[in-house]
Parts: sequence; structure tokens; C-alpha cells
Amino acid sequence: MLEPQGTLFFLLLLVAFGGLITWLVMTSHVAFRVVAACLAFIPAMVFGIAVVNKYYDYYQTWGAMVSDLSGQSASVPQLSAASLGKGSSSSVASAIGGSTNAALDAQYGSLFSVTIPGRRSHISRMAYIWLPPQYFRKAYANYRFPAIELLHGSPGQPASWVNVMNVIPVFLQAMAEHKASPAVLVMPNTDGGMQYALQCLNDPHGIQDMTYVGKDVPAWVAANLRVQPPGQAWGIAGYSEGGFCAANIGLQYAASFGAVGVMSGYFAPTPSQIPVAGRPRDVNVYSHNAHLAMINSPGEYITRLPLDVNIPPFFLAAGSADIGDVRAAETFKQELELRDPNVPLVLISGGHQAKVWRGALTPLFDWMTPQLTAAVALAERRAEEHVLPHHRNLHIRRPVAT
Repeated sequence: MLEPQGTLFFLLLLVAFGGLITWLVMTSHVAFRVVAACLAFIPAMVFGIAVVNKYYDYYQTWGAMVSDLSGQSASVPQLSAASLGKGSSSSVASAIGGSTNAALDAQYGSLFSVTIPGRRSHISRMAYIWLPPQYFRKAYANYRFPAIELLHGSPGQPASWVNVMNVIPVFLQAMAEHKASPAVLVMPNTDGGMQYALQCLNDPHGIQDMTYVGKDVPAWVAANLRVQPPGQAWGIAGYSEGGFCAANIGLQYAASFGAVGVMSGYFAPTPSQIPVAGRPRDVNVYSHNAHLAMINSPGEYITRLPLDVNIPPFFLAAGSADIGDVRAAETFKQELELRDPNVPLVLISGGHQAKVWRGALTPLFDWMTPQLTAAVALAERRAEEHVLPHHRNLHIRRPVAT
């Protein structure tokens, strides 16, 4: 097929390059030789890009590539923050408007994009949110769902979860196979642009990205949708840079998340590409603060935390062919096992590439969603236990007619 990773596409590039080189060799006219040489550079360059794309198994279709590079997914409604109201199913459906179909929503769920303002961080960015089919079913009308915050890599953006990672069909299939429980998926923009790599850090002299991703986004979602408040019913997961973000935020904001997933992540920050005068510049944001550097290095920070400090359970995954990713995951697993002897480490055939992360999604959801669902059930039981004594007291104090 003539897709970015298809054999036919590679053959056509080779034929085009071979034809132009033949023209270059055979023609005697200098102008034609210059034109042929310039034109030959195009299929050669595209071939190189295609080889890299095939190696990382990133874009599988042209539509995915166009949507991801443009930052948009086809037919995804853009909602305003104010239009979601109080988060009822009807208000969400009303906000999505004519693009929604009640029957399809109840079968496949609904994906939309929305700009989420950060009350603490003063950052405002776009996010994709997927509501599972159960969100639109009567049986779940009063149910407040668990949520999973999914963090992309760098370069990357929220659309990558939809266009490249295929997270929605993967999640639907996992639920159909009873390997996942219903949850709202929240996919925020962690970098503010494809040219940056902020690593979800709070820059002491700049962008408060960790606060936005770890505090502002969950708080906004819980306030505007039928979702549990940040806590044991929230999960956070990511791949590559997003994996580092998930590990770091999961440890530092341990009370806000009940489970953490790290796919091909690393456990100490690298120089960040931050905006300086409108251009990306490599900066070590903690170069002058050893304490902050340690706290934001999960591999070291976990060894400094007292064993009686509770942290969320972790899920780790890596491509078996990437020795660096595997060793980093194994080392972090050993450090975690001092607190939790049952840390899963899933190795997927491949390297530091999208097919590994796609392959790790079902095991991740199979591990994470039951824990989040159990946290919802516990919260509901506690709420009932709080209400019942109150009603009993009201009954006891009811005045007796005379």
C-alpha cells in the first residue's frame, strides 16, 4: 500500500531517485544536470525521513501524519471551557453540538478538544479528552468516573495519542475483552509547542509546567466533568519524555494519583528546550539548585524518601531492544520494590518506538483501571457511610407530635 511505511512507497522513492540520477549522468547540458541533482535530493531526503519513521513505527497512515503535524484530529469538536457547564452528560452533549450522536457516543464514547486554563500556573493550553461510552449511558448517570492523564513525548502533542498511539480503539478493545474498566482519558499539552521539551518541570525562573500538568489539569477536569477529584481514582501515564513526567509528577504529587505508568521513560531530567526570546534553547533549569535537581530526579528521589511515605503503585514498560530503556526501568523497579514487591515490568519487542508504546497500552490499562475503579467504589462507600449516620440523626431528632 502507498502508506508512509509501505513497501510500494519506498520502491517509488527509489525509482524516482534512480531516474533522476540516470538523467544526471546521461545529460550533457549543465543546466539540466543542476536541475536533476537538485530534484534527486528530494526523494533521497524523503527516503531518509521515511526510514526513520518506519524504524520508530510512528506514522502508519498519511492521515495520521497530517493530523499529528497539524495538531488536529479529524472531526474532533473544539469546546470552550465555559460550554461544559457542570459536567452532566446532557451539558457535554449539548456543548459538542451537532457533531455528536447519542447512539454512537454510547457505543464508542466521545472525543473533543478544549483549552484548559491553569488557575495556579497561569498557563492555558489545549487538551484532548475522551469520554468512554458508559459516560452516555443511563446506568452510569450518577457515576463519577476515574480518569487517566496521558502525557506525550517530545516532539509531540496531545493529538499523538489519537493519531499515532491509537489509544481510543486500544482502550475500547481492552474494555470489550474485560481487560480495562471505564475511565475518562485526559491528554494535555505538556510542552506548549512541538519545538519545545519542557519535561513537565517547574522552572524556578519561568514556566510552571509541573503545576499545570499535575495540578491544574486534573482540578479543571474534575470541576467540569463527571469525574472523581484528584486522588486514588486518578492515574497518570506517559511514554518517553511523558514517561519521565509521569514518574516525576507521580512521586511529587503522590496524593493526587492512585497509579503511575511509565513507558520507555527515564528517571533524571535532561536539558530542557525552553522558550527564550521566542526560540527554543537547551537549558538545565536546575543547574544552580542541587536540591531541586535531586527532587526532580525520580531515580534518586525515590531513594531519599522514607519508607513510611506512601507513593502510588507503578507500572513500567520498555522496548526489549533498547538496552538503555530496559536498564533504566530495571533499576527503578529495584528501587520501587523496597516499598512494593509487585512492580510490573513489561518488555515489548522493539526499541524506543511507537509500536512498543502501543503494545504496552493494553497491559497498562489492564493493570491500572481496576485499581482506579476500586478507588471509586471505596469513595462511594465512604460517602454513603457519611450520609447514613446523618439521616439517622435527623430521624432521632424528629419532634414527637403531642
